Amino acid sequence: MKKKSLILALAVAQSTFGFYWTSSVQAAQEDAVLKPGDNMVVDNVPSPPLSLVNAIDQYTNFRKASISSWHPVKREMLIETRFADTPQVHYLKMPAGARTQLTFSKENSHGAQFQPVDGNYFVFETDKGGDEFFQKFTYSMQDKSVKLFTDGKSRNTGGVWSEDGTKFAYGSTRRNGQDVDIYVVDPAKPGSDKLLCQLQGGGWEAKDWSPDGKTLLVANTIAATDGELWLIDTASGGKSQFAPEAGKHNISYGDAQFSKDGKGIYTACTHDSEFMQLAFIDLVSKKYIYLTKDIPWDVDQFKLSHDGKTIAVIINEDGLTGLHVYKTVDGSELAVPKLPTGQISQIEWHKNNQDLGFCLENSRTPSDIYSLNIASGKIDRWTESETGLVDTSKFSEPRLVHWKSFDDKSISGFLYMPNNVSGKHPVIINIHGGPESQFRPRYLGANNYIINELGVAMIYPNVRGSSGYGKTFLDADNGFKREGAYKDIGALLDWIKEQPDLDPDRVMVYGGSYGGNMSLACAMLYSDRLRCSLDIVGPSNIVTYLEHTQAYRRDLRRVEYGDERDPAMRAFLEKIAPAKNVDKIKKPLYVVQGKNDPRIPASESENMVAELKKTGTPVWFLMANDEGHGFGKKKNNDFFIYTSVEFIKQYLLQ
Repeated sequence: MKKKSLILALAVAQSTFGFYWTSSVQAAQEDAVLKPGDNMVVDNVPSPPLSLVNAIDQYTNFRKASISSWHPVKREMLIETRFADTPQVHYLKMPAGARTQLTFSKENSHGAQFQPVDGNYFVFETDKGGDEFFQKFTYSMQDKSVKLFTDGKSRNTGGVWSEDGTKFAYGSTRRNGQDVDIYVVDPAKPGSDKLLCQLQGGGWEAKDWSPDGKTLLVANTIAATDGELWLIDTASGGKSQFAPEAGKHNISYGDAQFSKDGKGIYTACTHDSEFMQLAFIDLVSKKYIYLTKDIPWDVDQFKLSHDGKTIAVIINEDGLTGLHVYKTVDGSELAVPKLPTGQISQIEWHKNNQDLGFCLENSRTPSDIYSLNIASGKIDRWTESETGLVDTSKFSEPRLVHWKSFDDKSISGFLYMPNNVSGKHPVIINIHGGPESQFRPRYLGANNYIINELGVAMIYPNVRGSSGYGKTFLDADNGFKREGAYKDIGALLDWIKEQPDLDPDRVMVYGGSYGGNMSLACAMLYSDRLRCSLDIVGPSNIVTYLEHTQAYRRDLRRVEYGDERDPAMRAFLEKIAPAKNVDKIKKPLYVVQGKNDPRIPASESENMVAELKKTGTPVWFLMANDEGHGFGKKKNNDFFIYTSVEFIKQYLLQ
């Protein structure tokens, strides 16, 4: 036992401090393994050797940072970053300054927003074990006290401040656990929380207060391509639908803000367009004036400056991003200096109306925080996140590729190839969730180990149903059209076969959430063309998933997948369910799940594993008892990464 303890201790020291070893200690270390924590349920998953753990850790020891809120008076900000196991709220006083940690929860603390007048405190939220039943707290900048102001039980989401900083509006399922109502509170006054408006459905979100504080702008998301904007009287709670016009559907709304004079609303919408366009809607005439009509791509995000004179817009240009800045007085565009290449997100204006904060990441740099001064054109980098002990300049840059699917529809994706390695490469097809998400070129973290060290090519497809390509494409997988998305991967397998540097005999499908369902479906449909598959928190049967997902999500998901209560739809979904077709899955499968997942119940993975075991097909199962929809804690995610590499080495590469 003493020898084993010494080996483990030295292994940890090497991982942490980079100690050099004698050959005898190295040999002993190769025999040692990393055991899972007590929080893990492990079935048929081998413990990874410490030699592999140490090699992969060079790629997992990176951080990232995102902007949360500018201080209303000082040129300082709250940011979110991780220094231990979970991301927490930190304070940053200057570009490239020291990051001071403020929150110390065992769970992820995020959504921090300064009180918008004096900044003496901020609000933030956290959940428990990934259950997504978020509770909201205040943090005092004077005495560091943390106080709960929600009920401690329900799911509480979103949140916007009134301009005078005395009221905070947010959504809550407090009334019945299913419908999201709007509540208003003065977070500085315990007990002031009150129900403003009772609503029906789970897609409601407070967007903005009118400048005079008398009206609250609220969005209702019915489906990915169907939504509404409502106005709520903040005195009476009375509500009226503002957009779209009565009887109109298939129009979606994204960000929405009142103009500074309160006479209209800026919003991103698909009114009269396939793509999300930035529009100004007059409150009286309800006439739409478009600011981005000449850009044939989606508006991802926009933010109006505090003085209302300038509006910053992020455009999704075929999976890449562009930043545009407009004057609101005449819609003219301001010149923006060339920014570093990468994905731009989370734009936030400082109250000086000149500094625009944002996040930026690319394939070689994790998300970091920058600011652009629109008056001087100066760009400041506020954080420079660590990337471990690897040379990220050698990381693969993605290449945009296209292929034709079964119905001649063009499908695209991003291909990451190993650098400086010749020959035919094994391939991992990594499918995003959503289904309405879209893969964007970004920092791949530990997946860079798989590409660089194992020589595996990775393709991230944006199959039909992905956002960013217009609302017709977004709706192209709904209901009875579900199998079309599965066939897009079949067409990708055909494309891989035609590539001289890809090995069609060594292909793996990998996905999380809806991508997990896609992975299971491909394992069922294309078993003869795959080596193995990996499913992370994916539904194995959409019928049972819809019946057991949290009530506040159910109606929204039925629009996407179909209503399982309809006999014809139920029969179709049962027919294509991987859990009902386990006999067709002939290749090894790794299933990963968070026990507290409110979206995809753990039973979806547990049932799939139980059924697959009956067939004799190799199946690995890993479940974290303290996680939800994916692994948010670094130690849990690291263990998953180590074991997934073992799975890849054993079943894809051999």
